[in-house]
Amino acid sequence: MSSELLPPLQPSFVLRGHSAQVHAVHFIPGNIRLLSGDAEGWVVSWNLAFKRPVAVWLAHSNAILGIGSWGEDRIITCVLKNHGRDSKLAIWQLGREDEEVIEKTLPVNKPPTTAPQPWLLHMLTVNTLNFCSFAMCLDGLPQPYAPRKVVKAKDDPPPILVVVPNTTDSGGIDIYQLPSESRAAVIHANRNITTGMVMALAIQAASTKLQVVAGYESGHTMVFVQSDPGAQFQRLYAAQPHSQPVLSIAISPSTDCYITSAADAIVAKHPLPAAQGIWRTELKPFKVVQTKHSGQQGLQVRSDGKVFATAGWDARVRVYSAKTMKEVAVLKWHSLGCYTTAFAEILDGSTIKTEDDNGVEEQEDEEKTQTDRSIVHQSSPISTVQQRRDAKAHSTHWLAAGSKDGKVSLWKIY
Repeated sequence: MSSELLPPLQPSFVLRGHSAQVHAVHFIPGNIRLLSGDAEGWVVSWNLAFKRPVAVWLAHSNAILGIGSWGEDRIITCVLKNHGRDSKLAIWQLGREDEEVIEKTLPVNKPPTTAPQPWLLHMLTVNTLNFCSFAMCLDGLPQPYAPRKVVKAKDDPPPILVVVPNTTDSGGIDIYQLPSESRAAVIHANRNITTGMVMALAIQAASTKLQVVAGYESGHTMVFVQSDPGAQFQRLYAAQPHSQPVLSIAISPSTDCYITSAADAIVAKHPLPAAQGIWRTELKPFKVVQTKHSGQQGLQVRSDGKVFATAGWDARVRVYSAKTMKEVAVLKWHSLGCYTTAFAEILDGSTIKTEDDNGVEEQEDEEKTQTDRSIVHQSSPISTVQQRRDAKAHSTHWLAAGSKDGKVSLWKIY
């Protein structure tokens, strides 16, 4: 049978519940939950095994620009500034035990706005007038950025760095450290190149080096590197492969390159240079691809580095090979434009998590296979079925997409 006669691919599941545009989706580490945020400020946490909401709350009073996770029980949301109100970046604590008391009525059914919410741990005032979301990474540098000592509980996750557009300079960049809530560094706007506003950001910390990748309104993208904590950032790479504003950036898991998409039809792969104390002017994009499909955003690279996906204004989700940059799949189901994508983490057999009947997480360990089998034989049939369903849902190679139609589609891909 020729490919022209094959029926179009269909999503494995469609999560309906938002009454507004879905701007952000994100898988919690371990694929235990999928988070979605919409244009009215609602956040929904979905159980991937049952495809049902386990927590719903009004995180903000305006459109959510981005969602992330910090550890297994902390959720980061970023909201667009509106009507003179300061734009905020909030960190919520939502553990499995907290889901018992959080509202589960979906936004489309008008849940009460006074219902219990997750515990609000931190709130930062940031600049989101650029329509630019945040990016984050673990603060794994030898000398922590925190200027003051923070009391750390036993189960607290490690510190993180969060990068956002500068509060007063739309072309500059701020880096905050959490949990100290301190501004750790500032990257000032380049006065020699007209870049316009910061539109997309990415960050990574490794060894003694901190790298920040930025995409700008002019179509430029730049890499700034700090070789030692406290030192000045140096610009080691700059290119302008796009003729329209950069919409999204994603660093490859191999940490040697990154990919950009923009309002034009270009998708480009760039080098991620090491700190060498000088700006390497000979560096150029690895590959610039004219896709003929403008308005691709929400670019995400899967954790194994093999594929990446974009959300298109034409209501299509496109999957590309990260190696060749060739389009390998087009997913068409949504009726309106898509805004965001997210990949589930690729897990091996030793890191798949399940939940018992009380919602308590259990992590599978290959060294305990025989013990687990004996426990399963002694468990009730209901418990056994649930654990198998959890394991299957959490190990599936999910691709999630959020759209202007208020729906989240879940696709199984290779």
